[in-house]
Amino acid sequence: MTALQQTFRVAIYDEFLDAFAGIPRAQQKKVNKFLRKFRDDPTSPSINYEKMHTFKDQNLRTVRIDDAYRAVVLKPADGNVYVMLWVDHHDDAIAWAQNKQITIHSETGAIQVLSGEHIEAAAREVKPEPGAKALFEGIRDRELLRLGVPEPLLPGVRELQTPEQLAALQPALPAEAFEALFFLSEGESLEEVEQAMAITPVDNVDPGDFQAALERDATKRHFVLVDNDEALEAMLDAPLEKWRIFLHPSQRKLVDRSWNGPVRVLGGAGTGKTVVAMHRAAYLAEKVFSADTDRILFTTFTRNLAADIEANLAKLCAPQAVKRIDVVHLDKWVSDLLRKAGYEYTIAYWGSKNQRLEKLWDQALAFASAEGFPESFYRDEWEQVVQPAGCEQWENYKDASRSGRGRRLSRGQRKELWPVFEEYRHLLERERLREPEDALRDATALLQQGKAQAGYRSIVADEAQDLSTAAFRLLRQVIPEERPDDMFIVGDGHQRIYRKQVVLGRAGVKITGRARRLRINYRTTDEIRRYAVALLEGIEVDDLDAGTDTTKGYRSLMHGAAPTVRILNSFDAEVQAVAEWAQQGDLQKTCLVARTNALRDQYEAALKAKGIQTYPIKRSTAEDLSAPGLRVATMHRVKGLEFDRMILAGMSEANMPWSAAVTRSEDDAVRAETEKMERALFYVAITRAKREALITAHGKASPWITLQ
Repeated sequence: MTALQQTFRVAIYDEFLDAFAGIPRAQQKKVNKFLRKFRDDPTSPSINYEKMHTFKDQNLRTVRIDDAYRAVVLKPADGNVYVMLWVDHHDDAIAWAQNKQITIHSETGAIQVLSGEHIEAAAREVKPEPGAKALFEGIRDRELLRLGVPEPLLPGVRELQTPEQLAALQPALPAEAFEALFFLSEGESLEEVEQAMAITPVDNVDPGDFQAALERDATKRHFVLVDNDEALEAMLDAPLEKWRIFLHPSQRKLVDRSWNGPVRVLGGAGTGKTVVAMHRAAYLAEKVFSADTDRILFTTFTRNLAADIEANLAKLCAPQAVKRIDVVHLDKWVSDLLRKAGYEYTIAYWGSKNQRLEKLWDQALAFASAEGFPESFYRDEWEQVVQPAGCEQWENYKDASRSGRGRRLSRGQRKELWPVFEEYRHLLERERLREPEDALRDATALLQQGKAQAGYRSIVADEAQDLSTAAFRLLRQVIPEERPDDMFIVGDGHQRIYRKQVVLGRAGVKITGRARRLRINYRTTDEIRRYAVALLEGIEVDDLDAGTDTTKGYRSLMHGAAPTVRILNSFDAEVQAVAEWAQQGDLQKTCLVARTNALRDQYEAALKAKGIQTYPIKRSTAEDLSAPGLRVATMHRVKGLEFDRMILAGMSEANMPWSAAVTRSEDDAVRAETEKMERALFYVAITRAKREALITAHGKASPWITLQ
């Protein structure tokens, strides 16, 4: 690149990518070719700039893509900054730009795109009533400006009296201003809003310095500088995957900084926790631990999520940075560590096809002698108390905490129960088997004793609510001494769909002063969010560290239709309803989920018989976004994914909650916990939908469908 080329700064507005995704493929190729030339030298005589005297903003130009298509470019009067704003058919591109005004906000220093027609429409919608109290009474103009409200819109904001009027003004307001005003209208203080939104006013803002404005986090939410052809190509190859490029300032504040120790980030579905975790891993690999020998562990609970994250990190990071990040689900990481250390045991899982553990457990139950305790109670006690506490001897079990188990036990009753657990451990030892929780403890011991080495500089843990306290004891031992940027943990207790519960402090992971929360759902409409939150109404949810979490302030600022519920008389009628609804949209962006593998297969076969092409999202394999067909998956498999449209099929009384899971135990506390996880699974599945959701059942429907 020549010295002349280095003086140009070319940026892309996020809505340009939306417009690019919507034009024909042939024109996309032409735009791609044009942008490479444009980035090299936007002053080239071959670029046909056209200035429109009818444009409200005289810094806007159109440029020719071909005879039919044009792009809209911002070329400020001073400096060498060029911003690609829009691309469309000739007349539509001009119409888009006609009343736009691109400004630098006087307080935040952010670039804002204002739309004259939206402002005029909002002014017609907002009709103040004489004598009614103003919505933002007591908030000074300077404070509203500090929140990102554009100065021309201050009078309109001052006239607002109801949240409904604020909603009518939303299209005219920059996203950051609307979000801040929304939370103010919900009763939050100015200080709380500024902190949650990571609002940082800038001194001495130059309204003409677009180059400085592009460097600010508030601008980076919507604009990105294009530094090389590879970055440009990656954007245009996947224009709708904007999560790779744009972060909310509150997210960027978590990613691009040094922390003095472990960080825990909570957030409801759709708040971008996994996106933040991936950007954090990329930041660490590229900016902090960037030596060839540095390694970062990115771990999660399931193989499915690990496969998806690994595929996404390859899109997000430079190849050299990707090599420094090991993405692996925790069970596999533990298994690999133990194998390399010469581990003499086989790790066995309940429910596996060989049923080895079930057979040993049945043998151990021959030692059951305590009266009034069904066999299921022993299994629950093992899973809920004995294993989590690591009870190897009677002395461990007699003092182990049974918090949350419901039924109290005397010392004598514990003594009567213990022989079953003791025999089961004896049988495991005889067969040289270990359960996963045992393997976690064994791996931790090897690291403590120096018999195994991990060699990581930092750990990023996703879906932390599904990892156990023993898992975090192991991760703490991977990096045994607290140090800057050592652990970054994201999770949400509302989405716990496995029988784990972590208390970070008990695992030696201290997050005091480093606990953060994301509150804005960027994925789903607020109608879908409200439906999902209602599923967990009245259920206490933990914050991963012995406290209580809340959905206060958890909102989506997008709107659409509420989920559609269809209860049919027969399976055939349900499949017909699903087929009709699915074909109303893009099959490739629609996913059908069912509670079990068998149910998923049943619906897939029935839809194929109707001529609908399907694409199964397989276990442990990342989704191929280019593959055609209606996506089909289990409710567990879609965790971490998102689709424009979701179908939750077969939501009958027997399937949700899944009767086989709930009735396995006779213990009321365990049944209640299982139902809680089933509700969380429903919550997870429906919040994969970005715009629309269909819930279907035949016969007697799940009682949770009608909670709304």
